[in-house]
Amino acid sequence: MIRFSLHCDHDHEFEGWFRSNDDFDTQAQKQLVSCPVCGSHKVGKALMAPSVATGRQKEKIAIAMSKMASELREMAKKVRENSDYVGSDFAEEARKIHFGEAEQRGIYGEATRDEVEALVDDGVDVMPLPVFPDDHN
Repeated sequence: MIRFSLHCDHDHEFEGWFRSNDDFDTQAQKQLVSCPVCGSHKVGKALMAPSVATGRQKEKIAIAMSKMASELREMAKKVRENSDYVGSDFAEEARKIHFGEAEQRGIYGEATRDEVEALVDDGVDVMPLPVFPDDHN
């Protein structure tokens, strides 16, 4: 995806995301791109400086990612501490809980992609728990 800085014929500035330069051109020609302020379809691309991460920006990104990983790790730990492990019976047990056939409680375990998709289709709320490399130590 490419972010373009755009402007309309009334000098309103905004941004848009497109798969490619050609994608923008095609959509603009078909009048599918419009100004969010005035609705004008006369939209063009403005000059944009490329986004280059500096050393300081890279450091901020690394710190933010480390913090996010720590928070995810803590969330997964709390779920595991406060839920019942049901192993490969996860999909079956989650469905029973959802339909009131089993006690309402937090569970975690393993499920295949097909099982998870079927649960979602049935309206069962599920969420993958992250597994970190040091979780296996």
